[in-house]
Amino acid sequence: MRDNMTVRIAILDLYEGVENQGMRCLREIVNQWGEYNQYTVQLDEFDVRRAQAIPDLSYDIYISSGGPGSPIESEGEAWDNKFMQWIEQVEAWNQKTTNFPKKHIFFICHSFQLACRHYKIANVCKRKSTSFGVFPIHPLQYNQPEEVFEGLQDPFYAVDSRDYQVIEPNHKRIRQLGASLLAIEKDRPHVPYERAIMAIRFNDWFIGTQFHPEADAIGMSMYLQREDKKKTVIENHGEAKWKSMIDHLNDPGKIRYTYSHVLPNFLNVAAGELIES
Repeated sequence: MRDNMTVRIAILDLYEGVENQGMRCLREIVNQWGEYNQYTVQLDEFDVRRAQAIPDLSYDIYISSGGPGSPIESEGEAWDNKFMQWIEQVEAWNQKTTNFPKKHIFFICHSFQLACRHYKIANVCKRKSTSFGVFPIHPLQYNQPEEVFEGLQDPFYAVDSRDYQVIEPNHKRIRQLGASLLAIEKDRPHVPYERAIMAIRFNDWFIGTQFHPEADAIGMSMYLQREDKKKTVIENHGEAKWKSMIDHLNDPGKIRYTYSHVLPNFLNVAAGELIES
């Protein structure tokens, strides 16, 4: 039944036209996953912020990208309102018992921050300084393991690039939603700041990460070694940070491992319902 199954996937592009590696990486993961599983993948992209384009409910799986800017100051803007309405529409569709298979969403970085703001699940705020690099992420252990994190170690490593953060979880709200915290950032006992939440399962079908699981080690390494990008990183973060990122990207047990597990696991889980149906 799997052979030649058609899977309709929508990628919501929140980059607002800013040059990035995220969209390339997402396309490659989706296409590689489709080829490996012998699925026919229909992949469409929606420019959320510039064109106010939002996918309808005809898609099976949704991935919402990272992006620049503040996830707080955009509240009330037309594209932001449409994005929140889209979340509510997909959620309402899933909650109707006669609708099957359910529709899964993966929120990445900026989208994750927006979803956290929407659900009032934690404090979304500006960081004291930009987080940029490859960092250890610690999964939180529960009685029921998270399928999307299957195969990952503690810690696992991921690309992190953000000026904002999600901290101070609202545990009462989390219980009301039936949500769960999945991962937190590395422990930094030498600084007086709360550890950021790096992943949340919002409900049975919505999950998100603060980090970038789509980051492709080889492509990103080549990208960061371009003279213009190398110069920008060194000017903003120092040469030691640039060298550290290159070393981490070339380590097969770090970014490559995260790339090959998180989003492919998510796609497998979401496609599992299509196979059942």
